[in-house]
Amino acid sequence: MHVMALFKGSMFDAAVNGQPATLEDVFPGWHEHDRFGLVIDETFGGIGATHLLQLAMTAFYDIKPSRRTAVTVYPEIYAFHIGKGRGAHAHYDFWPARREVILKTNDHREVLDAINDRGITRLAVPDRPMRDVVHRPKEEDAAFDRIASAFVYSPSGRTADADLTISGNDKRTEFNPTQTLRPLAELSVNRVSSATGKPIKEADDAFLHWIREREHDLTEDDRPRARAMREVLKVNGLVTESYRRVSVVEALKRLASAGLTVTM
Repeated sequence: MHVMALFKGSMFDAAVNGQPATLEDVFPGWHEHDRFGLVIDETFGGIGATHLLQLAMTAFYDIKPSRRTAVTVYPEIYAFHIGKGRGAHAHYDFWPARREVILKTNDHREVLDAINDRGITRLAVPDRPMRDVVHRPKEEDAAFDRIASAFVYSPSGRTADADLTISGNDKRTEFNPTQTLRPLAELSVNRVSSATGKPIKEADDAFLHWIREREHDLTEDDRPRARAMREVLKVNGLVTESYRRVSVVEALKRLASAGLTVTM
């Protein structure tokens, strides 16, 4: 729940087609019932969508400030791991663990079912080839009716033919990827939030158990590779990421290749 106190919109600079953009430009019509979904098909791949995810979390709290004070809830964000677990992303506040959905299949029908089940309204998918596929009856229509924004991202953090960039201008915007890529043995455990004085997930035995479980997703090379990929983006400790805004139709066609074509 550190995200609740950590981020402010002013920590990010966005641009659409090279022109300065607001949160409203990135997520038009964001409302208090929006839910952000991130499809992940590469180990630690979600790190490539760090700033888009963090901006969505900021919007979640900004649209209803009482969430930071009166009820202190976790943001409505969901990670969909395709084929298998792709490394714990729980440090981003995908918590409790049900917010990281481990789909032990790359069947596009199962993936869309899971997205629809969680009521996702803003969706980010990895930059994979488009495929024409057939979903279960009415599942595509349900997604078209509900999803208001769709994005293509790259696990590397830089997407080809991007029309949206999001930059961190405060080094705290790199806290989540740094924690995510830190081995369990190196994680320091605080018992309460310095901002709210309330217990935090990092001190929860269930959280530590989840992180340990997700360590089984990894090979020896996965963490160093992901760290190197993030480091190459940094300028003075800050990162600029790029994305493509796409139609929901295109997002679902690219979703259909998630887990099938992974560029290492």
